Amino acid sequence: MEASFWDGKRAPGVTDQIDLNQYNAVVEVVESAFQRYADRDAFTSIGYTLTYRQIDEYSAAFAAYLQNHTSLQPGDRIAIQMPNILQFPIAMYGALRAGMIVVNTNPLYTEREMLHQFNDSGAKALVCMDVFAKSVQNIRAETGLKHIIVTSLADMLPFPKRTLINAAAKYVKKMVPAYSLPDAVPFRKALSQGAKFGGFVANYIKNPNDTIILQYTGGTTGVAKGAELTNRNLVANMMQSRAMLSQIDPTTGQQIKPDTGVKVVAPLPLYHIYSFTVHLMALFETGDHSILIANPRDANMFVRMIKPHQLTGFIGLNTLFVSLLNHPEFKNCDFSQLKLTLSGGTALVEDTARRWKELTGCGISEAYGLTECSPAVCMNPSGGLEQMGTVGQAVPGTALKCIDPDGNEVAVGERGELCVKGPQVMKGYWNRPEATTDSFTPDGEWLRTGDVAVIDEDGFVKIVDRIKDMILVSGFNVYPNEIEDVVAMHPAVENCAAIGVPDEKTGEAVKLFVVATDANLTVEEIKKHCRENMTAYKVPRHVEFRSELPMTPVGKILRRELKDEEAKKQAEPA
Repeated sequence: MEASFWDGKRAPGVTDQIDLNQYNAVVEVVESAFQRYADRDAFTSIGYTLTYRQIDEYSAAFAAYLQNHTSLQPGDRIAIQMPNILQFPIAMYGALRAGMIVVNTNPLYTEREMLHQFNDSGAKALVCMDVFAKSVQNIRAETGLKHIIVTSLADMLPFPKRTLINAAAKYVKKMVPAYSLPDAVPFRKALSQGAKFGGFVANYIKNPNDTIILQYTGGTTGVAKGAELTNRNLVANMMQSRAMLSQIDPTTGQQIKPDTGVKVVAPLPLYHIYSFTVHLMALFETGDHSILIANPRDANMFVRMIKPHQLTGFIGLNTLFVSLLNHPEFKNCDFSQLKLTLSGGTALVEDTARRWKELTGCGISEAYGLTECSPAVCMNPSGGLEQMGTVGQAVPGTALKCIDPDGNEVAVGERGELCVKGPQVMKGYWNRPEATTDSFTPDGEWLRTGDVAVIDEDGFVKIVDRIKDMILVSGFNVYPNEIEDVVAMHPAVENCAAIGVPDEKTGEAVKLFVVATDANLTVEEIKKHCRENMTAYKVPRHVEFRSELPMTPVGKILRRELKDEEAKKQAEPA
């Protein structure tokens, strides 16, 4: 039978009905919000707020710039690489309004990772923060980038605050390495030139089934692949998430209607599909106000940025919640109106959820998703109806089933690989038909998640284990093959293997096993090599040298044996 475990099982006030015909395109969602909420606050960053009307005007100017001052054509790819600052939604909405396909790019990428993504996507343009411009300079000649637009941290703030903050970032904090990109255009200049045209041509991608976002994610081969997310995928997931994010009064079981004062903290990076769908889509469509946090790792600054606000919602993940709970000033923030805390990206620890509720008075609703699903698959209801230890129920319009290794559906309550079917499931991987085929069941109907799950009779899902070797570090996918490929580049490494091990702070951490050809090779040398070639969260936390690694007769390293050894160590009494 086809599994649809939500029937009749929903929390009070949550509906299964979503109207996929309400919007055909993401741009329609955005422009509708511009019209309906023009005078509401949209985004706040570094203590400065832009309204929906201002985001509308700035993004229209950016769209006009792309159409009139560049050679870009509708359907061309444009990469956006910056943290959570006001320029991000302006560039995102502007690029989509101009008809571009956006390539979301992690600002923490190394030059090697940037080069792969830009070339794989065929990006012709890049919008980046000046902090990363030196790396762009170093790889520019090896890419197909024709246009580069560079912005500084406080570019959208008024004078003189803009000048002072940008100068401090560059000259005092030394955040901006010297770079030379003679043809790069400053972001503010692009907006100024675009505004002179008085508008843009509405050439946005209108077909619901056309790709508008390339969201890169790793694979079992370790090669990052671009998940093609369409208008339909993103609009559907926005509606699915919005339905599940509805705040429920636990005493009446009815939805709490949002007002104009809804403020939601946005510490997770907007380039990540989780944050994109929640903040740039679902919350934007309902006229809410997102407080952007550029660097969530800086707990002091984080707390300082949210203290002035009466928070309604908080989007985060376990690592972030722990960091804030341990900060002495966090308890002094205003939680009197906090109605929703959403956790995703990595497993929520029960102790963290308990401490959070004790301090804020608000429970944490854990969710589950993956890039290929735009990303939401399951979500816990809010308002005290959360079920700890589960990732909630399937979002509306989504079917789930668990299958055994032979592809047969298992009974409710039994373990199996979780499979998903719904309008949010990606079109496929960009230019990788074989990888696309491999990620679905043989009939092409169900996306295989690679995660082992249990679905109970009420439709609540518990993620039990991971089939693939992927390691989840603070919500980010880390793939052993990629780490091993980088480590193998070191001249003193003969063999290596990477696995995930439990970590209190990050959920999982990378442990690396190395067979060296040079007895003088040190752990620090390995980590230094990794830091130079990989984003920080991929760098192994633990390194162990061995004389040999477990292998099959044909020479394939058996990561499973290494995992079993580590699990045994964890189980042994201290």
